[in-house]
Amino acid sequence: MREMEFKMERPGVLKVGDKVKIWEGLLPSNYYYVIEPSLAMSGNIPFRERLLDKEGTVVDIKENSRGFYVTVQFLEAGTK
Repeated sequence: MREMEFKMERPGVLKVGDKVKIWEGLLPSNYYYVIEPSLAMSGNIPFRERLLDKEGTVVDIKENSRGFYVTVQFLEAGTK
C-alpha cells in the first residue's frame, strides 16, 4: 500500500471512498500527478518515488488554512 497527498482547490468534488484515476506529468527532474479530470494535484515527486499504480481510492480529505488536501491510497506491489 502507498498513500499520496493531493491539493484540491474546490471543496466537494471528491469524497472518501471515491475511486480515482491518476494522470502522470513529467518535469525535468520530477514527476507530478493529477486526479482526473483535474480535480487535485500532487506536489513534485522525485524519479525514485515514481507512482506505479494509476488508480486509487480516496481515504481522507482535510481542510486547513492553505486549502483542501486529499489522501489517496494505491495498491502498489513492492512498496514499503
